[in-house]
Parts: sequence; structure tokens; C-alpha cells
Amino acid sequence: MALTLGPLLVDAGIDPAQALVLRHAYVREHEDSGLRGIHSDSTDAQILEYTLTQSANTMRFPAVPPRLWVVFIREGGDQARLWSVVENRGEVRADGVHRVFDVVQSEHMADLRNRLVIGWRSPRTWRMNATTAASYPVIGIADAAPVPFPGFDQLVLSHVQLQAVMREHRYASWRTALSSVFGIYLITDTRDGRNYVGKADGAESIRQRWNAYATNGHGGNVELRDLEPSSFRFSILRVFDPATPTRNIDAAESHFKDALDSRRHGLNRN
Repeated sequence: MALTLGPLLVDAGIDPAQALVLRHAYVREHEDSGLRGIHSDSTDAQILEYTLTQSANTMRFPAVPPRLWVVFIREGGDQARLWSVVENRGEVRADGVHRVFDVVQSEHMADLRNRLVIGWRSPRTWRMNATTAASYPVIGIADAAPVPFPGFDQLVLSHVQLQAVMREHRYASWRTALSSVFGIYLITDTRDGRNYVGKADGAESIRQRWNAYATNGHGGNVELRDLEPSSFRFSILRVFDPATPTRNIDAAESHFKDALDSRRHGLNRN
């Protein structure tokens, strides 16, 4: 059975009955409106600006458009590549010819941006209800471009980002780097600023330790079990070569617990 757009929408938390699907085409200028079009080198900001201006003719664009718009870019006569999902926050002005909406990019389907290509059965149709587009076939999903590892000193991740690092192909180099070191790491509960200082040593690299947090949120630490991991922020305080004696890593861990006062005013119990 061929994959269609519908399951991808639902998996991303988009109700097809409450969404609109658009397909932009590359044009210099629209003959009917005189508005500047987009081209292959248009920036995300330019495409967003293009998207938020729509016709005042309700035969061309819904009088009350839904909150989420799934925006594709035409690719060939019968295909379209996902640009982004945008959130419509409402109409802000109209002049009888055009309507302008407060539109911002959404994180829905962010992992499929510029990767998802679908077949477009109606080449002359540029917008439709998502319930119609849900049956359109998925032509392909390209591999995500690799994300360069920023370095241990620059690493600051939310829990959602940590989960992506641990499972997505584009972060393969990050996993390799984190597998190569032991070290001292910091988890900050961003709701109240409390810190937890942890270590990876012995049989566990930082990657193995952090994979446990990505999986269950607490990594087996009693102090974190009853907290909401969505508010956690992960960073690295110091890295060690795997040949480093355990006593040296223990000493570094104790130092950072003292420096950050994470026993008295944080999340460490010892």
C-alpha cells in the first residue's frame, strides 16, 4: 500500500479537517494582482511574506481559513516539495483586493521541511482542504542534510532536541562525538533554575548516558523521576578521555556540585 500525505499530517498532530494545503509556484509577478512572486533563491522570510498575503476574493481563498496551512513549492508539473507548516493567527488587514494574515512558521513537520515530496494531482489547483490533499501520494522523503557538530563547549539542548540527536540520521556526527568521551554534564530545570550535575564514566560514554535521558526523561536518577523532562536543558561542563581514571572524574563531579551548589539548592542528593 502506497504512503500518502494523510498519515504524515496526523503523525505531526495536524487534523486534516482543520488544515489547508497550499502549493506555491515560481513566478516573477502575478498578472492578476501585480504582487511580486517567489523564485528558487527566495529566502524563508520572503516565502513567508508571500504566503501571508492572499486574495480578498473568497472564491479564491477561504473567508475563514483554518489555523494551520501546509505549504508546498511546485516541483515539476505534478510534484510539490514541503516548504513549511505555518500558523495563521488571524487576518490583520484588508483593502478589498488583498487580505493580509498574521502568519508564523510552525514546528509541525519541521523534520520534513524540504525533504518531503508528494504527487500533485491537480496541476492548476494551488490550494485545497487538507482532507483532499491527504490522499496525495508521497513520492519520496530525502535524507536530511547532516548537521555539523558544534563542539562540546557549545552544546545546549532541550529534551526534544536531545531526542532528535539520539535518533535522527542528520545528527550521526554528534552521536559519534558524544560516544568518544566521558565527562561531567549539567541538567537545568528551566522552570525554576535548579541544576543537576551528573557524570558519564566507566562503561558509559556521554552518549550512552544521555540516550537514557532521551528515552525516559530521568535516566534512572531518583531526583529527576517526578519532574517534567520537557523543561530540561542539557549541557556539558567538562569532557574526559575514556582512559582517564575514575577518581579524576569523581573529583571533577564533586567540584561542579560545590561550584553550582547543586546539593543544597539544586537537584543532587549527594
